Amino acid sequence: MTQFSTNRVQDQQPGLEDEMSPPPDYMPRFPGSGRLEGKVAIITGGDSGIGRATAVLFAREGARVAIIYLNEDDDAETTLEAVRSEGSQGIALRGDVGEKAFCRECVARVVKEWGRLDILVNNAAEQHSQDAFEDVSEEQIEATFRTNVFGQMFMVQEALPHLGEGAAIVATTSITAYRGQDLLIDYASTKGAVLSLTRALAQKLAGSGVRVNGVAPGPIWTPLIPASFPPDKVESFGESSPLGRPGQPNEVAPSILFLSCEDSSYMTGHVLHPDGGAPIGD
Repeated sequence: MTQFSTNRVQDQQPGLEDEMSPPPDYMPRFPGSGRLEGKVAIITGGDSGIGRATAVLFAREGARVAIIYLNEDDDAETTLEAVRSEGSQGIALRGDVGEKAFCRECVARVVKEWGRLDILVNNAAEQHSQDAFEDVSEEQIEATFRTNVFGQMFMVQEALPHLGEGAAIVATTSITAYRGQDLLIDYASTKGAVLSLTRALAQKLAGSGVRVNGVAPGPIWTPLIPASFPPDKVESFGESSPLGRPGQPNEVAPSILFLSCEDSSYMTGHVLHPDGGAPIGD
């Protein structure tokens, strides 16, 4: 069984991948097959965790990739190096997706750089563990909703004028949207909102040929975990899942790839569940 270091609990959101022990697995497992050849993708929260794994997998499949990140410069540079090592192009954009003006700047930069936009992966998020719900501050609630919900809305609004028929939007929601999480009530609430946003947008955009789907990961070993939980929770993270272990980012990224490419051309408004076997409904 993997041993997670309890002396690497972090005190900042969304956390640093280069300080995690053991490091998450983010490299793709299989050769690329050109499923995103010529495409341009934006991935929010693309510096680490699920976002990094997705960025590298997209690059292997032929996409040019722009990653958006908050302030984790070293993680972002590592991701860019991995993207470029796949023979693709990548850019990193630093800032807060909770600010609409920044989202506008990011989309404009990508379109100026590469002349198109085909895929938006809304993955950036923050979470804050709190034992007593009455202790969840107004500031924490606002910050969590601004990043997790407003950020996704802002990015979609800015991306839509550039997304044509065949484009894809993929949102990261969470198992907590379906099952709740008593230490992450505000976070779970935002992920429920993302689930509803995904379904509503799918209906709204179906006529334009833009597909909207989501993934709802279970316990995945990403920087959010040591940045959110106390040492005892980090040490036993994921052990309660049916598979008895946490998932790795490269076990989620293939679901995002599937929903972003033509393999899923007859799917919209759906959510995939890389969650280790949790018994939940869609």
